[in-house]
Amino acid sequence: MSDHRPVVVLLTADGLEPPADLDAIRELADVRTATAATLPDAIAGADVLFVWDIFSDALEAAWDRADSLRWVHVAAAGVDAILFDGLRSSDVLVTNARGVFDGPIAEYVLACVLAHDKQLHQTEEHRRRGEWVHRETRRVAGRRALVVGTGGIGRAIARLLCAVGVEVRGAGRRPRENDPDFGTVVDSAALADHLPETDHVVMVAPLTAATEGMLGADELAALPDGSHVINVGRGPLVDQEALTSEIASGRIRAHLDVLVTEPLPGDDPLWTLPGAHISPHMSGDVIGWRDALSEQFLDHLRGFVDGREPGPAVDKDRGYVSGA
Repeated sequence: MSDHRPVVVLLTADGLEPPADLDAIRELADVRTATAATLPDAIAGADVLFVWDIFSDALEAAWDRADSLRWVHVAAAGVDAILFDGLRSSDVLVTNARGVFDGPIAEYVLACVLAHDKQLHQTEEHRRRGEWVHRETRRVAGRRALVVGTGGIGRAIARLLCAVGVEVRGAGRRPRENDPDFGTVVDSAALADHLPETDHVVMVAPLTAATEGMLGADELAALPDGSHVINVGRGPLVDQEALTSEIASGRIRAHLDVLVTEPLPGDDPLWTLPGAHISPHMSGDVIGWRDALSEQFLDHLRGFVDGREPGPAVDKDRGYVSGA
């Protein structure tokens, strides 16, 4: 164990509950609590930045004061908000909440698939109007899903969908066969080529320069009539205007847990389109999720204090943990 007691800056926001393990973290390190406004002063001389306010991009403005920083941990799966050129080119290690959200988001996606194929939203609409409308629904088994993003969350989604009989493929940077979770992984750079035979397309890729807008107008046009888009990754992965147009036409339905602008503006047509189902960025937020995030950082910090490098590390050029 090092003789140096690390200094940890907890980047939070007004009204945000502190990590449950804050007292245990204080036993291992000197903790400074900061908001975006106070981060420049707090980060001087600090070894670690714990980004508890996961949507904050305050580090870039404070970067000139980060003279001792060795490690940044983001309490989220996506790290796009925190990355900038100075951090990318530095020796500072970046880690994320890898693993915490895999199961919860997979369950949420399965719920969306079931709701779509079993017409649960339409059944509820009929109930509210007092209408007894008998219909036939689709078997979930045998339906075809393409999961765009082959990291831990994508793999958990694939396993859960396969368990109910859905035929699953993945889309990622490295096409391959015989993948243990996806079977086939197709090239995400040629997404439109693989969408005509897809019933459910699940967007869970990290947001990077290469993935922004990857489900665009051409890709959406390639989807068959009656298909279903699920976005649990980041809003800008999808051309939201093009998707809104497709939903309005009645050709495609969608479950969107993430939007380009959050909260979704009150006048956005997605609020009222019958084929659009909106949730407020909550697909991974099960009861106890913040406790799990706090415990994960504490475990990493114990290793850091003992001289071990926390990991797995985020590839800062790619914006996610490589090798998944």
